[in-house]
Amino acid sequence: MYLKIKRLIDIILSLLGLIILSPIYIILIITIKIESKGPVLFKQKRVGIYKSHFNILKFRTMRIDTPKDTPTHLLNNPEQYITKMGKFLRKTSLDELPQIWNVFIGQMSIIGPRPALWNQYDLISERDRCGANDVLPGLTGWAQVNGRDELPIPVKAKLDSDYVSNISFLMDTKCFFITFLTVLRKEGVVEGNQNLDTK
Repeated sequence: MYLKIKRLIDIILSLLGLIILSPIYIILIITIKIESKGPVLFKQKRVGIYKSHFNILKFRTMRIDTPKDTPTHLLNNPEQYITKMGKFLRKTSLDELPQIWNVFIGQMSIIGPRPALWNQYDLISERDRCGANDVLPGLTGWAQVNGRDELPIPVKAKLDSDYVSNISFLMDTKCFFITFLTVLRKEGVVEGNQNLDTK
């Protein structure tokens, strides 16, 4: 029953987010275009509900000559590819804002396991065991408020399992507000390590 209400909450909050944050979107779009050539948005293939694939949206944080389909942590000196604006976007997590659209159209939820890359087979397999692939992935989730990039895959999957087992309005509300604290404190972000975005 809650899952139906959860989807309604996602639609309402994502629509409000798109409207309220529109001035910030405009400012970021202009700034990104002024600093570097290329598209404003970066699309990346991720795993959605029932292991379907979708394109997650982010503001582009790296130059267009960055090697394609190469995780940040596998690049030689990844810092050379990240734009100045990109560093700011990553540190503040503002590069994730376009995913509000993914939520609005039903590819993601506000709260849920973060969507794995299509080739993160170990994480996908671990999530299969706990049913975490059978719920919508989220903008943020229980694993994100308990470590983010610092977590090894088994621990991340265990936290995803805990979320799926205890999914409720109270759990989602808790994740929602703790997320703001972790973002403001910049906790758990490991640039160039397990942050697997290529642009």
